[in-house]
Amino acid sequence: MATDALTPPLDVRLMNLTATLLLALCGLMLLAAAGWWVLRQPFFPLAAIKVDGDVAHNNAATLRANVAPQLAGNFFTVDLQNARKAFESVPWVRKAVVRREFPNRLRATLTEHVPVAFWGTEDQSAMVNTFGEVFEANTAEASDELPRLIGPDDQSGHVLGMFRELQPLFAASELGLDQLVLSQRGSWQATLDSGAVIELGRGNSDEVAARARRFLTSVRQVAAQYNRGVDAVESADLRHNDAYALRLRGVTTVAPDTPQAARAPAAARAQPAAARRP
Repeated sequence: MATDALTPPLDVRLMNLTATLLLALCGLMLLAAAGWWVLRQPFFPLAAIKVDGDVAHNNAATLRANVAPQLAGNFFTVDLQNARKAFESVPWVRKAVVRREFPNRLRATLTEHVPVAFWGTEDQSAMVNTFGEVFEANTAEASDELPRLIGPDDQSGHVLGMFRELQPLFAASELGLDQLVLSQRGSWQATLDSGAVIELGRGNSDEVAARARRFLTSVRQVAAQYNRGVDAVESADLRHNDAYALRLRGVTTVAPDTPQAARAPAAARAQPAAARRP
């Protein structure tokens, strides 16, 4: 009976527990606020930014100088996402991974774009990387031997994929593929290192590659009928069913006595060859 008399009622115990929890919560909030205040003070400034990884086209010191003004806060409060975006806004930088290194340093590991082709017309400063992504950079820093790809920006990966399919086909015939264009209407046009323009037409990669193979397996024989080599090809139109139209330098489709001004380049077909030599 004495024990029961000393035990507080349930409502009193609940009130005491609630008060204790509230006091503990207030204490934690005060500690957190104090900690946050301390962290925001200039006691933990960023002393250095370490840059490593692929920086072939960028100088680490220049990178730090460009990015540092965009960083706000100290070691604990600096926004790593903003730091990453600042590094990735630098030309040639494709990806940046930024992390803190105790006690006062940031480390940025960079991956640069690897250009595989120029993108757009010659007056543009864009290139395509190995992932088919278009990026802006100083094209003078890239190799002059890169091919040129042209097409809608959202189709850059598709254009690069088609180039990778066609380039080995032309290379096997000792022909260089210098330029590949995808028109707004979906038609493909290739320009060879000899200057020859090849109209490949529309279609998926298998269809376009099949036309290119048909052309490459017979163009030397067709040109040889007129004592010409494949380097004499000025243009070819592969958009015909089971045939292609061919223009050869020095070959016309007019009679020998036709005035020179009236002569036109040959328009030969692989099946049959219809051009004639002057």
